[in-house]
Order: sequence, then C-alpha cells, then structure tokens
Amino acid sequence: MSLKNQVKLFKWISILEGISFLLLLFIAMPLKYIFEMPEMVKQVGMAHGVLFIAYVLGGILLIRPMNWSLSQIGIILGCSVLPFGPFYVEKKYL
Repeated sequence: MSLKNQVKLFKWISILEGISFLLLLFIAMPLKYIFEMPEMVKQVGMAHGVLFIAYVLGGILLIRPMNWSLSQIGIILGCSVLPFGPFYVEKKYL
C-alpha cells in the first residue's frame, strides 16, 4: 500500500474513532446512567474499541514513513484518549 493510501486510511480511522468516542461520551453514557438504557453503550463501545485499536496500530505503522519525532508520536497516541484529539491529529499531522 502506498504512503498516500496509508495516510488516507489513517485519516478515515482517525475521524471515525473521534466520532465514536464523542457518541460514547455524550450520547451513549448519558443514556445509560441518566435514562437507564445501557444498550447503546454496548454497541457504540464495541465500535469505539475496534476503532481505537485501529487508530493506535495505524499510528504506530505510520511512524517511520511519516518521520514522526518521539514527541509527535506521544502527541498522536496521546490524542487517542482525548475527546476531539483524533480530529486535531487529522488536521495537524496528516
């Protein structure tokens, strides 16, 4: 796979991971704890978990081709646990 395609795929994963995290935090979790409707947490949580793993693996696989420094790697991987973090990475580093 070419670098261009790898970056494009990682951009999509980053966007989808960010959206799934926001859905989990701001829709699924309130539904579970305020309205006692835990079903959405199971489904959105599973999707977010898969996308989170894909994000981290994608970031690791792009370290060498993108020539990211150690601090950039820390920021990119650290943003995976912050709301809106993947959107920042997508705009700043890709």
